[in-house]
Amino acid sequence: MSLYASMNTAISGLTAQSRALGNVADNVANSQTTGFKRTDTNFVSYVTRSNQQVNQPGSVIARPDYTLTVQGTVAPSDNPLGMAIAGQGMFAVALPRGTEDGQPVFDARDFYTRAGDFNMDRNGYLVNGQGYYLQGWTTDSQGNPDRSSVSPLRVDQSVYNPVPTNNVNLSANLPADSTTVPVPAQIQVYDSLGRLHTADMTWTNIGVNRWRLNMTVPDDTTTPAIATRSIEVNFGAAASASTPAGTVGSFANGINLTSTAAVEGDPASVTFTADFGQGNQVVKLNLGNYGEAAGLTQYSGQEYTLRDISQDGVPLGSFSTVSLSDSGDLTVNYDNGQSRTIGRVPIVSFADPDRLQKTDGQAYLRTNDSGEARVNDASSNGSGKIVTSSLESSNVDLASEFSKLILAQRAYSANTKIVTVSDELLQDTLNMRR
Repeated sequence: MSLYASMNTAISGLTAQSRALGNVADNVANSQTTGFKRTDTNFVSYVTRSNQQVNQPGSVIARPDYTLTVQGTVAPSDNPLGMAIAGQGMFAVALPRGTEDGQPVFDARDFYTRAGDFNMDRNGYLVNGQGYYLQGWTTDSQGNPDRSSVSPLRVDQSVYNPVPTNNVNLSANLPADSTTVPVPAQIQVYDSLGRLHTADMTWTNIGVNRWRLNMTVPDDTTTPAIATRSIEVNFGAAASASTPAGTVGSFANGINLTSTAAVEGDPASVTFTADFGQGNQVVKLNLGNYGEAAGLTQYSGQEYTLRDISQDGVPLGSFSTVSLSDSGDLTVNYDNGQSRTIGRVPIVSFADPDRLQKTDGQAYLRTNDSGEARVNDASSNGSGKIVTSSLESSNVDLASEFSKLILAQRAYSANTKIVTVSDELLQDTLNMRR
């Protein structure tokens, strides 16, 4: 009977509009939730019988229409570890399930999210506001990522071990116009414990285009003590007719200072050994290349001119800050000026992200319909770009949601009228026998 069918259709309409109202309520409630993706409503009709002679009332259901591919507004954040994705893709995250020996134990499933409000917890892990741990690729000592698997990224807040000085690079000009007064200079080196030591140098002109380097190392504990470290440096034609004037041509008469072979274009360096209490330490003084106007030169001037000096030793360093780059590199910075890249944040993309399974905290699980998870570097293979010190806002438009709210309310009220009228007609039908 059509009256019963009409009532059933209206009841299905009430159910569908109730679900639509629930989606609107969820969207409005999460309008300020970082990385939240709104859920729209897709109404689907079902037909029981329909042809050229008759059309019987069917029903309607409300299906969720997810919007994971709709970008939310990317807004700047004061959080240096905050990240947003401009474009497609998600962050790989892990869900903790408890602790063991003071460290978190993670769920075996892989979760994904757009909520990039990460902060470092007391154990050094990067955790977002929903409690999910950021996953990424670990890197080797050279900063190269291991792309074979992802794991929770953890910042090591231990010290940066000292590195003894092995190379000192010196770029300076000896004054060709001043041939009588010895020229003093210094270099500084670190030992294996991170202590700083000074090596004193004296450059003395001993002839045309010829200088003698004398070096003393006050902190050297070598026994017996090294009384003399010296070597002669010949510039330009003093070494070879083809050597440009003013450039290092050769070394001679080294005492406790050894030099490299004089070959045009090869490195020109002097090496010495000292013991700062931790055993012999070999230090190489790099003076540029033979026959090239770089490093140590002898040109016109009255005074010694230092252009640049650097060394590869590093003192002890304590953890200072952690930073993220646009490429996703996670870098630990130390108070000795050094830094170390410990991981890289990849972007995970899917063939149909709207088919992911939604879970708590703006997180999602892969499904067969969503396709396989493709893990790539940011801004590659269709993956979005990482925007650092930023957060992606909810993609909910409150004005649009209030419009949907009004429509759902009116549609619900209209369906109640259908139920009321059907009930009255059924009552009239039952009263016909009287």
